[in-house]
Amino acid sequence: QVQLVESGGGLVQAGGSLRLSCAASGLTFTRYHMGWFRQAPGKEREFVATVSSAGISTYYADSAKGRFTISRDNAKNTVYLQMNSLKPEDTAVYYCAAVPKGNRWPTERDYEYVYWGQGIQVTVSS
Repeated sequence: QVQLVESGGGLVQAGGSLRLSCAASGLTFTRYHMGWFRQAPGKEREFVATVSSAGISTYYADSAKGRFTISRDNAKNTVYLQMNSLKPEDTAVYYCAAVPKGNRWPTERDYEYVYWGQGIQVTVSS
C-alpha cells in the first residue's frame, strides 16, 4: 500500500519560512518524480514544484520561483519543500504527489500524478 505523508505545515507570519516534508512508503521511490501542489479555499488545485527521480532537476510554477525550493533524499524516501518569504496568498492545503519516472517530465498536470498525500494546511498571516 502506497502512502505519502506530509508534515511540517502550520501557521506562520508573512515573510516567514516553513519546510514541508513528505515521507513515502510502499513504492520504489526512485522510480517516481515527485511534486507539490496546493489548493486554496474556493480555488482549483495548482502545481507548485516538481523534482526529478534522481533529484538532479527541478521545475517551479512562476508563483514559487525564487522563494520555494524542492528537494528529495532518496535514502530517506522523502521529498521536501522549503518555503521562504511566505505571503498570505500562499495559504492553502499542500499536497505531495508522485508521477512515474517513465512519464513526461516535468509536468504540471495533476491527473498525471498517480499517488497523493492527504494534504497539510499552511496558513500565512498578514
